[in-house]
This record gives sequence, C-alpha cells and structure tokens, in this order.
Amino acid sequence: MATLSKPANLPPAVAARPGVRARIAYTLGNALIVTRREVRDSLRDWRIMVPIFLLTLIFPLLANAMTRLFIGFFEKNGAEPLLPSLLPLMPMIVGFFPVSISLVIALETFVGEKERLSLEPLLSTPLTNTELYLGKAFAAMLPPLMASYTGLTIYISGLVFGAQQWRPPLMLIVQIVCLTTVQALVMVTGAVVVSSQTTSTRAANLLSSFIIIPVSMLVMLESVIMVQPHQRYLLWYIVLGLLVTVVLLIRMGARIFNREELLGRSLDHISLRWAWRTFWDQVRGPVGESWTLKRWYQLSVFPAVRRLRQGMGVVLIGLVAAFIAGWIIAGSWDVPLDQFEANDATLLENLQSWFELGQSRPGLIVLAVVQNLRALILATLLAIFTFGVMSLVVTMIPFAVLGFILALVAASNLSPLPFFMAVIPHGIVEIPAIVLAGAAALRLGSVVTRPPDGLTVGEAWLRALGDTVKIGVGVVTPLILVAGILEVVVTPRVVELILTL
Repeated sequence: MATLSKPANLPPAVAARPGVRARIAYTLGNALIVTRREVRDSLRDWRIMVPIFLLTLIFPLLANAMTRLFIGFFEKNGAEPLLPSLLPLMPMIVGFFPVSISLVIALETFVGEKERLSLEPLLSTPLTNTELYLGKAFAAMLPPLMASYTGLTIYISGLVFGAQQWRPPLMLIVQIVCLTTVQALVMVTGAVVVSSQTTSTRAANLLSSFIIIPVSMLVMLESVIMVQPHQRYLLWYIVLGLLVTVVLLIRMGARIFNREELLGRSLDHISLRWAWRTFWDQVRGPVGESWTLKRWYQLSVFPAVRRLRQGMGVVLIGLVAAFIAGWIIAGSWDVPLDQFEANDATLLENLQSWFELGQSRPGLIVLAVVQNLRALILATLLAIFTFGVMSLVVTMIPFAVLGFILALVAASNLSPLPFFMAVIPHGIVEIPAIVLAGAAALRLGSVVTRPPDGLTVGEAWLRALGDTVKIGVGVVTPLILVAGILEVVVTPRVVELILTL
C-alpha cells in the first residue's frame, strides 16, 4: 500500500510509451475505477436516488400541465404568435430543476464519506490526488446529468407528441441540451470543490447557495435571450464561457485537493487577525521598521509590478484583440461619419469651450478620475467572482469602442490625426494604468485556480489582494490622476492646435 502523499508509479507499459496521451489515458483509466465504484454505490442508495428520480418524473409532468394552461391563455387573448418564442423557456427550467436537487450527491462527495468514516480507506489507495479527485468528480456528474436529461426528454416529448404538437428546430433542442449540460457541469464541479474544502455536510450545503444562486440568475438571463429568436446566437457564447468555467473549476479542484489535509482537518477556524496580518504584511512588504515611501516602492511595490509581467502580456493581447474586433465590427456600419453635419470650425469651437470649461471648473478633473477609478474597481470586483475573466472584458470594452470609431473615421475619408491626438496625450499615462490594474485583477481572480506551491488558497488570495491594493494605491491611482489632468486640460488644447494647422 502506498503512502498517502506518494503518487502511484506508472506501469512499465505506460513508462515505455512516454508522451502526454499515454499519461492522460492512464490517469483517466485510474480515475474511472473510482467513478465506477462511486456510481454503483450511489445507485444502490435508494434513499437518495428514489426521491431524485421521482421529482424528476413528476416535475416535467407538472410543467407540461402549466404549459397547456399558458398556451390556452395566450390563444384566448390573441397572443398565439408569441408561443414559438415562449415555449423554449420551460425546457431550461425543467433541465435546471433536477440538477439543483441532485446537487446533494456532489456536495457529499468527500465530506459525506468523511462523516461516515469511509473516506480514509479510499484515500489510502495507490492513486494520485488528481486521479482520485477526477474519479469522484466524474461520479458526481453522472446522476445530475441523467436526471436532467430524463426530465428534458419527458417534457419535450410531451410537447412534441401531445396536444401542442410543438415542432422546434433541431438546433434549438441542441442549444437547450448544451446549456443544460454545461450548467449542470458548472454546478457539480463547483460542489465537488466545496465538498473537498469543507469539514461538514452542513457547511457544504450552506455554501452551495453560492453555486445555485449565480446559476439561477444565469438561467434568468438565458430566458431573456431565449424569448428573442434573433438573439439566440448569444447563448452559444454563454455555453463557451461555461465550458471554460468547468475546466477552471476542475483544474482548481485537482490543484488544491490534498488528501492529508482532508483527513487531518476536523474544524474550520476563521482567524480575522491572521487574515489581516497576512494581507497587511503583503501590502507593507519587507521594508522593516524603518518604513519610508522610497523603501516601500523599492522593496514592495515595484517587485509586485514585476510579478505581473505575464498578466500584463495577457491584458495587452486582449486590448489589441478588442481594438481589432471593434474595427472589424465597424465594417458593417452603414452610416459614415461624413454624413453628419459637422465641420472643423464646429469641432474647434466645441474643443475651445471644453478647454475653457476645464480651466474654470477643476471638478471635471475629479469627475474624470473618479469615472476611471470606478471602472477599474468594478473590473477588480467582477474578477473575484469570474476567475479574472470579467476584468478582461471590462478593460477591453473601451478599446473595442476606440477601434470602432477609428474604423468609421478611416471609412469616411476623414483625417485621423485629430482623433489620434484626442487619445494620445492622456492615453500615454492612462493605458499603462489600465494594463496594470487589469493584470492585478486578473491575477486576483485566477490565483485560486492555481495557488503557488506551499500556500493555501486563502493565503494565496490574500497575498494577491495585498498586491492588488498596493499597486492600485501606489501606481494606478497616481497614473489615473495624471491622466485625468491631461484629459481635461491638455488633450483639448492639443486637438485644437492640430485643427488650426
């Protein structure tokens, strides 16, 4: 029997065929051994499976009855043309309902066995942490997906073969099945992560609300899109985003899963003092007792900025891609700028008014600074809940708009120089600030998926938060302040000079 932390050695047949494919096949083969054992045990537990599948059978029948009532109501009130748009709504709810019920299986994946004292023999098997985690995760996915597919089949069959005689397009059914599948996988993989990091089923069930509530809100958003047939292509982007989330959750769960810690942890302690000390030590840095602003920048801020080099590269690629996407989208724009009744004299007059307003009302500088900081703070907050993805989206939007406008300028045979000079004076300072803030937010959101060796998820996140705060206070905020001054005071004057040449 292998020790708890020692991974199983590859067999000679696999060792003789080195390569990623052979190792992946071997890992999945061992994981599926655990999966078969878990699925067999779950199907034997009638106290769990019978309620799940009874509710799975009953709910689609109730949904069919409600659908008939809604159809009768719409036909009675002359709104029958709206039915093709509204009928696809209920299948998404029918597919979501069984998953939310059977989520208890995923929540008990690790912590339930620990409470039943059946976890230690399983963890003592000669399997790596990754093989064991994947096996349990695959096993937790199967019952919710089976229940969801059963409910969808019953409900859609009732609409197709019943009195409604619904004939949906095949692509719509594929879209509903894909959405249901990826939503189930997101909920299950998130629940498995929760189960591996908690010490009791009570805590796991409470934490499951952080999984069910966001997915429920996502279902509402999907419903809004679904009732607009010409906008349904957006659902494919949601499917793609959820697939990325599933991969991140599986990777994060396999990365942070530790069998020794799972066996040794009996109670979770929340130490606010430790959390504050870890955060503040990261913000302060190794400056010692003789703290000075110069030493803080040299020993704490600048090293934190250097650690963001990879993230800054990702953000820069995203900004360039957003600019190109905006330029491409402008190609379908049918209204060139030269059709608007504007000339250089009018533009010059507006810029002179803006310049004089900036001199007489310094509050505009504050307004520009607050607006930029608010957008960056929003991107950082969204990054925490989206593994850093939304921080990229928020920072990319202005560059997509910029590419869109410049493409219109080029298509209208206007001189691009005034438009470039309307961005460059303050952009020289503002763009580096955006890149830094976006990279820090990206690291803050994504650090939980792969914490550094030797650090727990909580400690890694607190240290990333400390780096984000000190970079935001020490670098980003001063740059945004300078950019705000340049934007209100200098940029209009530069454009004015260009127009008078």
